[in-house]
Amino acid sequence: MTPETSGASADDEELVVLVSADGHATGTAPKATVHHADTPLHLAFSVYLFDDAGSLLVTRRALAKATFPGVWTNSACGHPAPGEPVEDAVGRRARDELGLDVHDLRLVLPRFSYRAEMDGVVEWELCPVLAGRVDGLAPRPAPDPTEVEAAEWVPWREFADDVRNGRREVSSWCREQVIELVDLGPEPVDWPTGDVIDLPAAMTTRLP
Repeated sequence: MTPETSGASADDEELVVLVSADGHATGTAPKATVHHADTPLHLAFSVYLFDDAGSLLVTRRALAKATFPGVWTNSACGHPAPGEPVEDAVGRRARDELGLDVHDLRLVLPRFSYRAEMDGVVEWELCPVLAGRVDGLAPRPAPDPTEVEAAEWVPWREFADDVRNGRREVSSWCREQVIELVDLGPEPVDWPTGDVIDLPAAMTTRLP
């Protein structure tokens, strides 16, 4: 799958892929300008990273971020560049944002999408969800302070129960994702691998 895009800019600024409601690419826009009160629908991803004991890495977004500053959420989110396979985008984001290498990446919610607003700024994304593994027990991340204010490892069931019961405040997309993930099975190892055919047409991947 290869997105139909308008190409990158001459100065190589970071671009996001704009999409139609049915998931086809309609062009690109600079990431720095795309999020505002009338954010266009665009392509993104969320990833849930687990250690060898099955604990989840949760992160708090940096306080200076333009969208949802200071909000606790899943391990990482991001935007694949035009033509970039989603697994490469996840690996890039995990290394740059958390200083971690991701293994055994798989697709779990290929059709997830959401729209959320905070302080007049809108996120509106076709945002497939993936799960991956980080070697070791609660390995210490090295967060980029411009992206991540804090990070911690939490047992999955504890985290999921607290989110679903309102005992833990997280981003709206994380809350919606947790509800859908729990429906897949009580433990991450139980989650079936999603079919890449269900991904947005604009999303490039090499995942099986």
